[in-house]
Amino acid sequence: MESRKLKIFISSCLLLSLAFPSVTMAEETPKKTEEKTAAVVVEGMVYCQSCDKFGSWSLTGAEPIPAAKVSVICKNHKDQVSFYKAFETDGNGYFYAELDGFKMGHNILDHPLHSCHVKLVSSPLENCNLLSNVNYGLYGSPLRYKNKRLFGKHYEAVIYAAGPLAFRPAHCPPKTHD
Repeated sequence: MESRKLKIFISSCLLLSLAFPSVTMAEETPKKTEEKTAAVVVEGMVYCQSCDKFGSWSLTGAEPIPAAKVSVICKNHKDQVSFYKAFETDGNGYFYAELDGFKMGHNILDHPLHSCHVKLVSSPLENCNLLSNVNYGLYGSPLRYKNKRLFGKHYEAVIYAAGPLAFRPAHCPPKTHD
């Protein structure tokens, strides 16, 4: 009698495991150690446009601006700001803006190429602190994908480019026509 009850119990357990495979598989699936995180990064340069090129988009003769500030603004597919942060250039006028906390609500419409722009914020140079619209720095320079990535053991960064952007001098000597 006892062996019959044992056989029924074992048969019931086997039937339950076949009926609910996800329950048994969950116990057998090894736990993930550490997940790889992906980051979105925007990089670019900020310059002081030379007086010779004032009124154009040319950066010939332009000088990089250390400690200039730019902002990265992303809007979702409902045109609401989903990310905003200001970043500062290094000693060579280069900025590397890691968008910590950036999230895409919609994979296509909220993609950084469509939803994010970089704008000029401020220049520390008194003689070159007026905003210019070189590469749309006033209204938002669009991002470009350059097929550039950084890989680490538990890290991957997709890098986009913006700009180059430029401030312009407040006072330029009048052009002389010879």
